[in-house]
Amino acid sequence: MTRKQKRLSVIIAGLAFLGAAAGLTFYALGQKASYFYMPADLAAATVQPGQRIRLGGLVEKGTVVRGQGATVGFSVTDEQKSVKVTYTGILPDLFREGQGVITEGAFGPDGVFIADSVLAKHDERYMPKEVADGLKAKGVWQESKSQ
Repeated sequence: MTRKQKRLSVIIAGLAFLGAAAGLTFYALGQKASYFYMPADLAAATVQPGQRIRLGGLVEKGTVVRGQGATVGFSVTDEQKSVKVTYTGILPDLFREGQGVITEGAFGPDGVFIADSVLAKHDERYMPKEVADGLKAKGVWQESKSQ
């Protein structure tokens, strides 16, 4: 083998290694990604039971029901559709009806969203970006003038 052929084979092997590493990385990240949906978006989406997603919107007024222990049931809405959510755990201090929320979890076989984490806004001017953008697109939420 000449010097030029050795150099070319090293470059080709290096590119093949980098390509395989990038492919495995994207494959692993694709399996762990949780996609963001608003309640109205779920009608058009094909979400399988057990598939992890992020569900965002407003906590619907009059739907928060405290169950046994730390179990809480509530609905997330974007003023067009609502999705029932159950969560077992300690809710954030600022969780309340009419406020922006993002839940992470999966749909159960009965169609109820089972959340394993709940994120709530941290003051009266903040709403999670994904929720605010989705609600603005639907004309439901406007920014406050104090921002």
